[in-house]
Amino acid sequence: MRHTVILCLAGTLVLSACGSRNGDAEVQRAMQDLNSIESTNLNDVMLTVGDPEESVKYFTGALASDPGRIDLQRGLAKSLVRAGRANEAVTAWELVVATAGANLDDRVDLADAQIRANQWDDAAATLNAIPPTHETFNRYKLEAMIADSKQQWSKADSFYQTAVGLTTTPANTMNNWGYSKLTRGDYPGAERLFTDALRQDSTLFTAKNNLIMARGAQRKYDLPVVPMTQVERAQLLYTLALTAIKQSDVATGKGLLREAIDTHPQHFEEATRSLRALEEV
Repeated sequence: MRHTVILCLAGTLVLSACGSRNGDAEVQRAMQDLNSIESTNLNDVMLTVGDPEESVKYFTGALASDPGRIDLQRGLAKSLVRAGRANEAVTAWELVVATAGANLDDRVDLADAQIRANQWDDAAATLNAIPPTHETFNRYKLEAMIADSKQQWSKADSFYQTAVGLTTTPANTMNNWGYSKLTRGDYPGAERLFTDALRQDSTLFTAKNNLIMARGAQRKYDLPVVPMTQVERAQLLYTLALTAIKQSDVATGKGLLREAIDTHPQHFEEATRSLRALEEV
């Protein structure tokens, strides 16, 4: 009987020890999972912080501690792009692409960085090496930009059209497409695209300014009916004035400059200086 009690107690102790070890292991796994989640969340936050240089510092430090993680390499590459450090971003994306676990989107991001670094031929080669079955918005947007740079207008239009159909937020792409039309001298086509861009995003001031240039090039010297603040209205009148003056419609340009000065809620130095220079001629 005594031996039975001892055996039972021993068994209890063994089970208790096993339970303790299992519990510790579960706690460790839970902590690892938690740390992984926290790290991932922090990485996501650092990719969107206001100061991109802080993001660069964060990912540089994280990679120094764990150099093999491709997610940290991607984070550094994206942060360098955001910081405007295009040449460094190209190098960072090249490291990502050469790492096990890299995907085709990484190659598209490399091409994007190469374009930002004015490495157009390299960007074209990078995209050409991606299978045509990889059909994404970013890929076609970049293809359109490269076709534009080569003045391959038909290809550019086709790529822009495809890109617009692959995103729910096409305003910026429509604006870029419109600017392409503007540089070709297709002012009516550019006007339509800038108008479409503003239907998608009425806050896009670049599209408003480009729309004014497209209309001004057609000698349409009235402001279109688009949402605008008082300051934006003054700035757009100024753009329209300069467009008119460039086309030798000086009297019209002077009138638009005066309207811009009167419209601006503060002192409009650029418009005032331009008007003064015209009146001294």
